[in-house]
Amino acid sequence: MDSKIIIMLLIGYLLGSIPSGVWIGKIFYNKDIRNFGSGNMGTTNTFRVLGKKAGIVVLLMDMLKGTLTACLPFIFHSNANVMLIGLSAILGHVFPIFAGFKGGKAVATSVGVLLVYNWQFFLLSWAIFLITLYITSMVSMASMVGFTLITLASFFYHDLILTCVAVALTIFVFVRHWGNIERIKNGTENLVPFGLGYKKRQQKNK
Repeated sequence: MDSKIIIMLLIGYLLGSIPSGVWIGKIFYNKDIRNFGSGNMGTTNTFRVLGKKAGIVVLLMDMLKGTLTACLPFIFHSNANVMLIGLSAILGHVFPIFAGFKGGKAVATSVGVLLVYNWQFFLLSWAIFLITLYITSMVSMASMVGFTLITLASFFYHDLILTCVAVALTIFVFVRHWGNIERIKNGTENLVPFGLGYKKRQQKNK
């Protein structure tokens, strides 16, 4: 394997391993978010435990990890596939060396990679995510629906690498959200405090 590719994969993994939510929580709030809420170190739990400002910062940081990694082939003047190099950041986010190899669900980091690989798909993924989030008020549902529809849409782009990666990530996202799926079935899934799903539950609990 080309030494440049090895270096890029290593850098990508280390970037992906940065536990944004954990570090932001410990440095600015004196909290380890893994001890609160869902116990996850990702964006959703950061919003829930630390609030909107911290959540937005972690969201951008997690996306940036994917975007910076996907830019490495341009920085190193390499012909390596952007998406495949980007996978190293996704792997790092899921199994971070800086957080005991127990990471997040890789949604934001995956979208960050997509921004560099295919900006149209990036915009499409955000549109699907936000619409689903508004309808259901569930980040978990928006993530799963978003990845599923992006995978289906990828078939029309005739991009084998994009489709294969999208299928793999969709399966992974569903596996990582298995507990969320059970709570959705039981009607006990956590909701964000806006959207139609939230309003419906509020009315139901009155």
